[in-house]
Amino acid sequence: MIDKELLDILACPACKAAVRMEGDRIVCVGCGRRYPIKDDIPIMLIDEAEMPRQDSKEK
Repeated sequence: MIDKELLDILACPACKAAVRMEGDRIVCVGCGRRYPIKDDIPIMLIDEAEMPRQDSKEK
């Protein structure tokens, strides 16, 4: 689990927006990139991030 103090100082390396915990990922509140956590260490690399889903419209 990521310490709240660490989460408060982290920012998305792509857009510099704040981040929040969402399950087992750190999610950017700006661009939506999802960064993995491996062995309790956040991997805040743009190349390692999952892009946000584009299926926001329901049919």
